[in-house]
Amino acid sequence: MATTTGVNSDLAKERNKSTFDVEELSNFIYRGPEKVKRRRYLHNLATKDPFFRKFKPWAFQTREEQYEICLQKHLYINKKCKELNLTEPVDKFFYTEAAAPHENSPIGLHTVMFIPTIEKQGTEEQKKRWLPLAESLKMIGTYAQTEMGHGTFIRGLETTATYDPRTREFILNSPTITSMKYWPGNLGKTTNHCLVMAQLYTQGKNCGIHMFMVQIRDLETHMPLAGIEVGDIGPKFGYGTNDNGFLRLSNVRIPRENMLMRYSKVLEDGTYVKPPNAKIAYGSMVLVRAAIVTDAARALAQACVISIRYSAVRRQTEVSPGGEEAQIIDYQTQQYRLFPLLATSYAMYFAGRFMYDFYLKTTAEIEGGNLDSMPQLHAISAGLKAFSSWMCSAGVETCRLCCGGHGYSHASGLPKIYIDVVPGCTYEGENNVMMLQVARFLMKMYGKLQNGEALPTFMQYMSTDLNKKSCMTEEVALNCLVMAYEHRAARMIRDAAASMEKLVQSGKSPVEAWNGSTVMLTWAAIAHCHAFVTKLFVETVVKSRMDSKVQSALTSLCKLYAVHGIVENLGGFIQDQFFDSKQVKILQKKLMQLLAEIRPNAVAFVDAFDYPDEVLQSCLGRYDGQVYQALYDYAKSSPMNEKEVLDSYYKYIKPAQNGKYQQYSKL
Repeated sequence: MATTTGVNSDLAKERNKSTFDVEELSNFIYRGPEKVKRRRYLHNLATKDPFFRKFKPWAFQTREEQYEICLQKHLYINKKCKELNLTEPVDKFFYTEAAAPHENSPIGLHTVMFIPTIEKQGTEEQKKRWLPLAESLKMIGTYAQTEMGHGTFIRGLETTATYDPRTREFILNSPTITSMKYWPGNLGKTTNHCLVMAQLYTQGKNCGIHMFMVQIRDLETHMPLAGIEVGDIGPKFGYGTNDNGFLRLSNVRIPRENMLMRYSKVLEDGTYVKPPNAKIAYGSMVLVRAAIVTDAARALAQACVISIRYSAVRRQTEVSPGGEEAQIIDYQTQQYRLFPLLATSYAMYFAGRFMYDFYLKTTAEIEGGNLDSMPQLHAISAGLKAFSSWMCSAGVETCRLCCGGHGYSHASGLPKIYIDVVPGCTYEGENNVMMLQVARFLMKMYGKLQNGEALPTFMQYMSTDLNKKSCMTEEVALNCLVMAYEHRAARMIRDAAASMEKLVQSGKSPVEAWNGSTVMLTWAAIAHCHAFVTKLFVETVVKSRMDSKVQSALTSLCKLYAVHGIVENLGGFIQDQFFDSKQVKILQKKLMQLLAEIRPNAVAFVDAFDYPDEVLQSCLGRYDGQVYQALYDYAKSSPMNEKEVLDSYYKYIKPAQNGKYQQYSKL
């Protein structure tokens, strides 16, 4: 029964059922009590600041207002981070997360791609020249790679940068309509510089894609410079706070020194000096892909907080005639839709944490001249980016559906989360293409395996004996679950390789064989990513130090993630009789047992994510569970209710009621 003050009684009971200390789990998620304390401190600083509370709700803003208000917020955030001496990226993130939740910054690309690219790919001289200007916002930049006609296929970009040795300048052009830069964030109206990805031509040769610093607007008037056509691309599915833009270049000349030359160079006479590795220039993109994994996990985590808390509060339908209406969280179908997503949010969060740590480790090696791990970094980042954004985007939508009609309202907070996470399926690499990049890596690893060469640690499962059957018993041991995922992935990799080999033997070229096997290759890549995330979840639960009750609860959640994945993709696991029918029944039975096992801890699991109401911005996901009063207050605050009778009544409805229909132009 709901109350009108305090914490909803059903939600309070849920919290009393928990088998573990929520604070202990929060400490584990965020790597220790001190970091939890720091996160709460930064959240509190932002949520209590009157500056952020003066704006009208995001859902009630026009697109122009979304951009302008968000720009104000993020410029203020930038100032506050300096005042508070917030230098660590994680501190800046937590402060920003609470100050402008799911409101993408009009200067965001400046911070996360423009400056890091200069730091990673600029020479010492370039860094001294540009970084002080960028950090003071005198130079505001973005990363201009995507074109109207080319996105993920970077080698196909059409923008040209031709070196003129007489003037020691590059001449940049957009030679076709499809070559214009299209979609870069912050490009439309905010930035005055951009890092342009272009085909480098020198001494009559195409030397491939390189990065060039291009000023696009006057530093005083902000007007576009000669040869520059730039603007906003218009309304989108979401990201109304962001001025994604277009850019056409017509004979724009820049100094030779404006090519980022840490790794590759063009000398004064036009001689081209190659980089040690052609893919070293993609570092900023890999960083963003790593960030997408954790962003996707956070989005799903927040959606789970909202939908699970609401499911505990919402009562619907008598279970028995004349009885009390049941909490919808008690319906097994609701549990089957939500609890695996709860498990997925934890799995993806741990995967994102691993991805970011691996990125830092590998880039440190690259800085030291060791490029050995670069292929692994690209494969893992591409795969996890695609896998996480697919799973989490679909998961957020399922959470919305689980909230019934109220989930469709912006009052739920879910639409704002969804339109923020779903672009991750296409930006920084379209997901199907990302999976094919992973597949190409897998085929190289398969070739090494066939040649008896050593494989990276995370690929050694490929050597598993595919004749071996599952060790699954009633216990449903974690190692047997990992074995199942690795078996499926290894078999699918082998099958994809066999498909290609068969096509080549039939007379097809290697390219034709690849194109004729891309569906199987994608299946193999997805299976590989699923196995990677499952094993990582298992290792996190088994090997980490944590409270025993937390570990027991997380183990159940981990098993649910793995068992649900098998049951939902059963064909891939029984195709070669890896599981027999008895084992399949064991897994199906275990799935239902795990739903019941997790049920008492469902609210505790989402509480452990420790998101304050100001971050969730959801009437349904409130910590106190007072959803109905919140929905009522939200409805009353609608701008359409500022007038009791709208002007449209007198202009259209009243005349129609009197038989005087408005005359509309036929033009």
